[in-house]
Amino acid sequence: MTIEAPPDRVHKATKRYIYAWGDGAAEGNGEMKDLLGGKGAGLAEMTRAGLPTPPGFTITTEACNDYFDAGEQLPDGLWDDVLEAMREVERRTGKGFGDPANPLLVSVRSGAKFSMPGMMDTVLNLGLNEATLGGLIELTGNERFGWDAYRRFIQMFGRIVMGVKAERFDELLEAKKHAHGPDARDTDLTVADLEALAADFRAVVKQDTGREFPGEPYEQLDLAIKAVFASWFGKRANDYRNSQKIPHDLGTAVNVVTMVFGNMGDDSGTGVAFTRDPNSGTNELFGEYLTNAQGEDVVAGIRTPAKISHLADDMPEVYDEFQRIGEQLERHYRDVQDLEFTIERGRLYMLQTRNAKRTAAAAVKIAVDMVREGLISEEEAVARIEPAQVDQLLRATFDPKALEDAPRIVKGLNASPGAAVGRAVFDADTAVEWVGRGEKVVLVRIETSPDDFHGMAVAEGIITARGGATSHAAVVARQIGKPCVAGSADLAVDYAGEAASCARTGISFQQGDWVSLDGSTGDLYLGRLATVQARFEDQPELQQVLDWADEIRRMGVWTNADKPEEAAQARSYGARGIGLCRTEHMFREGERLEIVRGAILVAAAATRAKAKRDAGDALGAEEQAVVDEFDAAMAKLEQLQQGDFEGIFGAMDGLPVVIRLIDPPLHEFLPNLEEQLVKVTREEVTGEVSEADEELLRAIRSMHEQNPMLGLRGVRLGLMIPDFVKVQTRAILNAQIAVKKAGGHPIAKIMIPLVGHVNELARTRELLEAEAAAVREAAGGVEVDYKFGTMIEVPRGALTADEIAREATFFSFGTNDLTQMTFGYSRDDAEGGFLLKYVEDKILPVNPFQTLDDAVADLMRIAVEKGRGARPDLEVGICGEHGGDPESIAKCERIGLDYVSCSPFRVPVARLAGAQATLAARSSLGERDK
Repeated sequence: MTIEAPPDRVHKATKRYIYAWGDGAAEGNGEMKDLLGGKGAGLAEMTRAGLPTPPGFTITTEACNDYFDAGEQLPDGLWDDVLEAMREVERRTGKGFGDPANPLLVSVRSGAKFSMPGMMDTVLNLGLNEATLGGLIELTGNERFGWDAYRRFIQMFGRIVMGVKAERFDELLEAKKHAHGPDARDTDLTVADLEALAADFRAVVKQDTGREFPGEPYEQLDLAIKAVFASWFGKRANDYRNSQKIPHDLGTAVNVVTMVFGNMGDDSGTGVAFTRDPNSGTNELFGEYLTNAQGEDVVAGIRTPAKISHLADDMPEVYDEFQRIGEQLERHYRDVQDLEFTIERGRLYMLQTRNAKRTAAAAVKIAVDMVREGLISEEEAVARIEPAQVDQLLRATFDPKALEDAPRIVKGLNASPGAAVGRAVFDADTAVEWVGRGEKVVLVRIETSPDDFHGMAVAEGIITARGGATSHAAVVARQIGKPCVAGSADLAVDYAGEAASCARTGISFQQGDWVSLDGSTGDLYLGRLATVQARFEDQPELQQVLDWADEIRRMGVWTNADKPEEAAQARSYGARGIGLCRTEHMFREGERLEIVRGAILVAAAATRAKAKRDAGDALGAEEQAVVDEFDAAMAKLEQLQQGDFEGIFGAMDGLPVVIRLIDPPLHEFLPNLEEQLVKVTREEVTGEVSEADEELLRAIRSMHEQNPMLGLRGVRLGLMIPDFVKVQTRAILNAQIAVKKAGGHPIAKIMIPLVGHVNELARTRELLEAEAAAVREAAGGVEVDYKFGTMIEVPRGALTADEIAREATFFSFGTNDLTQMTFGYSRDDAEGGFLLKYVEDKILPVNPFQTLDDAVADLMRIAVEKGRGARPDLEVGICGEHGGDPESIAKCERIGLDYVSCSPFRVPVARLAGAQATLAARSSLGERDK
């Protein structure tokens, strides 16, 4: 419940844009992230809980959006409210903003609804000028602290607010440090050094911007608020939101917070900590801190910080208080907390709490542990794991044998787990450029900043020479699931020479050299190391979460598998059936391809001859020879395919197997037209023409289609050359009989693809029922169980699903083709051409071949409603690649499908995403009931 503003607070703006906190009271709360952003909501909630927070106020996200709507002008009345809020902070602190005798300094910090670590801007020490600097020194009795704070303020304000390049300040700072020795740190700088730096920094601002550094505190505040608003649409923030699918219209809040100083001596400090280890999930305080430093020093990795556990030795009372607060916040939020804190002269201040970003392994372990600790329910545990994290846990790791002789370049901190192999690049723009041309890269930096995000997002992994486990590189890498090694102090990075080396090992590498990075151990190796697939059976916490997901989920999760080993793999991952077994994939293996090609070359002639014979006409010797050749090839295929199906039925014993009859056009089994034409032409030039090659070329030309997707394929092919589907049906049913006789429990479902008209299905089913009857008769008393169904992948099929359902006992949506035909796109051409540009330019919100388009989903909904209207017990699933995409799975849940089917390695993701879709549907239903 929001606390009302004090009686003397009068809001001048037409909307309420400001929420304050301090003295144990707050006008906002932790539930107001939409309006206050995560940081503002966290500060308000911590204040309410009685924790030590410095007074301040939040300018809402609504103010940010109104600022941009007004052409980047502060909304009417907002500035008056800011002035009023500053007076309230002055009252609570007993200090004056701009008062030389007792100066109030503030930080101006961004804070969006969703955590965006380092992607927007913050300014510290705001309110300093020559006059207030003197007052700060007088009050603290610490001249070095005062000048250090002032040079930091000019450096940060000049870079963030005034647009001066960071290198201009960094070069001057490094030169001053180097004067004290090659290993000197910023804490080695003297008062004279800092005073000179402040003067040099102001001169740089004047040179680069054409104006003096602003000294009036309220002008500084005005410019800083606008700069933080502007950072919402900065490149790195936009890139980050795109990568994390965060909406662009949320806006950022601005938090104006009383400064507390960690750089006032050895009894002061600053740090970042997590209530549990965000890498492993271990239930212990994890983090880093620096004494005599300010917050940006920890995150930027300028100095390598100490582990948080060392604080127990340096400041035991502060450590005990911090540990108690961390435990309190974790119990309150019922999740791992990411905490920022400052210690000023032995007094602890909490600056931020938010739900912590964590690695995939940590996320799963923490969820399971919190259920066992009674903090959260099984449903909450399932809801908290991101589907992408399940995918990360199943990624490859380095082969131990490859590591035995691998030349290790350097060892750093294991900041984010995983194996990454790529060519070394030394800046973010190069990373993006190289990945754009198809290369895999590892980004090598001295340290990363938010401006490197676009390169980090496309790299296989990241390594930095500086920084710790809570540095920018580490935090962002964990957030986006990239392997990262940080704090590789022995790694000397030469940007100008595009090279890096380690004196300890004597190994160096250049840009473009292959390197292998192990984020789990902190090692960087020279060369391309082999990887091995992660073992699902070695991850008990993940299996536990997925078992809970199975109990929650309404839809089944099946798999697309064409071989027994694929089926077995999917079953071990939790698949409960095969939703798509593509028979044509079996045709392309080994000797089979030649048998298939031989059959195709005579198929049309053999089919005509059989029709002539069935009409009662006698066949000539040549015609009979063609029929015999065709039948012999088909008999071999039938025998081979029966063996295939026996293996698949065995692997999926007791579970349904949906087998799709032949789908692609016949020319796909023949050599490429252009390649065969070149081959024959060369033979003609040499005078060594092969009659077989010429015959094959004529066959390819006769079967070539301008648009094969819309040509003779699927159900059409089966109707024109029935033997193909007859043979497959016999192979399926005889395989079922063989497995039954061996004591198995095969469940066969035969799927007829590409049906657009009910008559196609009815005629095909009539043909195949006759084959089934013949198999049943020959089975000698063994029951033959099967069902006929169809793929819905033609829009007309979806729109006439009520008619088609009369001939089909199940539907399976082939959404790859359904998407092609709905959009009128060729998938191969589109994804290799204009489609990615469409997505990049926001013509399309997403790639419709990756995430189910709403219009395609609407066709599916129509088909489900019509199909079940005609046949209430109609089973409906999806077998396109969308069946493994979490967003698409959520749409399938809303449509009411019975199952989703996806590739074997996406089965665990689908199990989790399906459960989350069920939970979302329950929540939506509950909201409607209210």
